[in-house]
Parts: sequence; C-alpha cells; structure tokens
Amino acid sequence: MSNNTVKPASKLSELIVSNTEREQVDITQRVTDAPWKMIVVYRGQHCPMCTKQLNALAKMTQDFKDIGVEVVAVSGDSHDQLEAHFEKLDVNFPLYYNLTLEQMTELGLYISEPRSNTETDHPFAEPAIIVLNEQNQVQVLDKSNSPFSRPDMQQLLSGIQYTRENDYPIRGTFS
Repeated sequence: MSNNTVKPASKLSELIVSNTEREQVDITQRVTDAPWKMIVVYRGQHCPMCTKQLNALAKMTQDFKDIGVEVVAVSGDSHDQLEAHFEKLDVNFPLYYNLTLEQMTELGLYISEPRSNTETDHPFAEPAIIVLNEQNQVQVLDKSNSPFSRPDMQQLLSGIQYTRENDYPIRGTFS
C-alpha cells in the first residue's frame, strides 16, 4: 500500500491477507464482475457485535450485488480464530484473516489491545468499512474507535446506490 493513512479518493493499491485456504490474496481485487468493492474490517471472533453485523450483512449480500458491490470482510484474527468464528456465522461472502498491525496502521484504523487473554491474544482493528469504486479509489470510508458505532447497512446500501446512479462525487477530500 502506498498511503500512510487511507483517505477518501485515495487509491487502495493492494491489501494482502489470507483466505480460508491459507493463501495470500489481495482483497482489493474483484473476484466477481461487480465494479465496486466493500471491505468490512471487523474486530475478530471475540466480538459479538461483529458476529451480529456479519450475519446481518449476509442477509443483504444479494442487495449489494444487485447494485454492483462485491462484499468481503477481514480481521486480524488467526486461521484458527477464523475457523472458530465460522461456528457462529452464517455468511455468504468471503472472510479473510491475518490483517497485520502494519496494515491496520497504514489504513488509519483505530487499534485496540485486548482487555484480557480471554478476549483475544493480539491487538485488533476496531470496525471500519472501506468502499472502493471502479478505479479502486476510496469512495466511502467509515471507521470507528468503538465496537458500538457502526453504519446502518440499509442506509449504506441506499447511499451507495444513489452515488452510483447519480455519479455523486467522493466527499470529504478537503483536509
């Protein structure tokens, strides 16, 4: 990645993480014909709010596909933690793991230490959503420092649809 902190309109060149087969993949690349991509960063399998969000998003995956958005999710969890999380999940989109501290920092995400070893065994990113347009520019960026602050997925869906249908510009580029 070329940016120190990802900002609206910046290009996300690559984000290399691991898939369930333990292969390294660039999750900015499309694997469907959808021109846009939504990357959901979640805290990890220890977070019940994340489990709830991912399961709710699974019910909307087709809605996102219908407006041209491919959906994926990623965390800093290990392969074993991801596998354990699948017991609580009913998702129909790819989940990835091994988001590193360096990547979290480069993305400008908020990072937390676990409260105890029973929570998790590594620092983790707080929730974020990065929506990439056809040019891999950050069209929408939402990040939180708390597990309790997340965008409403229905509102996000309708906002992306409006943006795509009306060639709405990338906002928040003046800093």
